[in-house]
Amino acid sequence: MIAHHDQHHRACVARLNDALVDYPRLAELGLVKMLALLPQIPMPAATRAAIWENGGGHANHTMFWSVMGGRGGAPRDKLARSIDRDFGSFEALRLKFNGAALAHAGDGWVFLTIDRTGALAVTTRENERSPWMDGEAVLFGNDLWRHAYAAKYQNRRADYLAAWWNVLNWPAIESRYALAILGNLAA
Repeated sequence: MIAHHDQHHRACVARLNDALVDYPRLAELGLVKMLALLPQIPMPAATRAAIWENGGGHANHTMFWSVMGGRGGAPRDKLARSIDRDFGSFEALRLKFNGAALAHAGDGWVFLTIDRTGALAVTTRENERSPWMDGEAVLFGNDLWRHAYAAKYQNRRADYLAAWWNVLNWPAIESRYALAILGNLAA
């Protein structure tokens, strides 16, 4: 994880900053608004692609680090009730999330998102695309790129996914949920 953070995430941030040199006002919007508004900003296609890819990578990784470091377990209170409402149970969510991750071919991400109506959904994105680009808030997500798990799990993505649930920080995720309900969740 140290190499993942210090090399891969840092590279996304550096390349994003390079791409934003001529767009300081866009950078001032903050990551989430920048990704949502990017299609409306006139700029060269190569610059847009660099901002899109690296901004998505930065947003995804920022979320990724913020939801780990806990002891796993299960969510409580309002988030638990919303999971029960939209998936039937926490275990059903885990099965759907892991199933989506295992079905996702190649590099990308799997997310639990919340839309403007409060509905939760499991979704995947290729490469560094982020649900923020589509107006969806991310409660948590897992990195499906091989660099996230190959050092310890080789090609055993299922083992990586099973272990990842044990380090989720539910108080942090529940805080993200509360902010998302208010429309104030940042990456």
